Amino acid sequence: MRIVLILALCASRAAAQGVDDVLTRAHTAYEHVSTVKASFEQILTSGLTGDTSNAKGEMLQLRPNRLSVKFIEPAGDRIVADGTWLWVYAPSATPGQVIKMPLAGNDDNEAAAVDFVREFTDSPRTRFDVTLGKADTALGHKAHILVLIPKKPGQYTMATVWVDDDDGIVRQFQVVDGTGSTRRIRFTKLAFNVPVDKSQFSYTPPSGVKIVDRQAMLNGSGM
Repeated sequence: MRIVLILALCASRAAAQGVDDVLTRAHTAYEHVSTVKASFEQILTSGLTGDTSNAKGEMLQLRPNRLSVKFIEPAGDRIVADGTWLWVYAPSATPGQVIKMPLAGNDDNEAAAVDFVREFTDSPRTRFDVTLGKADTALGHKAHILVLIPKKPGQYTMATVWVDDDDGIVRQFQVVDGTGSTRRIRFTKLAFNVPVDKSQFSYTPPSGVKIVDRQAMLNGSGM
């Protein structure tokens, strides 16, 4: 019995060290990243109906708080964070409107809202309970899975992150929201610290589209 307990304790310590190893590798990989250019694929599965929809697009990022997402499928959908506002235009789902949400400032919390990889790799233990999942393969790369459960209620209830065993890059991640819906994003191409067109981080809504101002709604002043 004593040997069993010792083996169990050693296994527990090894698992904890494994989590720290993966977290450190991911943090190091992104620590000096200032720009990101990526192609991605997205799979969205409804927790209510089980229906699945696929999307793909191109992403540009200028850390900490600028983001440009252009969807190829469905064509015309757009997400832009300009440093002050987050704009979400999805005519494929909600035609005739664009959502405008405030970015509160340039602190870590705001950066996490538009920099999802940073949220998972920059001091994640302060926001999540983190466990190590099984070894896996992500887009042909050997990887380890991190499972992150938010310590406080938020936009999702669980995140699963695939961290490359060789270079610490996040190859894909999945989040589950309160309805049980899952969104998995896989990066098919990635380039770091490359020149980006800063004009892509500005956004003007199309003519005739209604702007839904989330801040005004929260303040009770309507749209």
